[in-house]
Amino acid sequence: MKTNDLIIQTTTKVVFFIIFLFSIHIFFAGHYTPGGGFVGGLVMSSGIVLLMLAFDLKTVQDMLPVNYTVITAIGLIISLLTAAGSIFFNVPFFTHVYDYFNLPLLGETSIHTAMFFDTGVYLVVVGVTMNIIQMIGGDE
Repeated sequence: MKTNDLIIQTTTKVVFFIIFLFSIHIFFAGHYTPGGGFVGGLVMSSGIVLLMLAFDLKTVQDMLPVNYTVITAIGLIISLLTAAGSIFFNVPFFTHVYDYFNLPLLGETSIHTAMFFDTGVYLVVVGVTMNIIQMIGGDE
């Protein structure tokens, strides 16, 4: 391992968690300001790609043993069930509702069904993006 690799890899480990937390912030902020599941998923994917640039594909797969195809499928199921859930209540497709809940440490917080839909979108974007990156990066 060269000295430059050590510096880049150590810095990347710290920056990855900053990017991860920022993607979560963008995800939650997307209900009131620009952002949401799509942008948050892209930011998360960029953090994982940064890991792949600092390390190699095999090392990142060992660090994050995630099957991105399964992540994509779970995201699709969550999004479709959230969107179709309105049909069970005899309201138009994609009708979202919200309510206020008193959560520990957060206090009174509004929770939207759109948040569950955005969770599915987040997972789909991360899953598809990382599948594409791994397919391209796996060709050696």
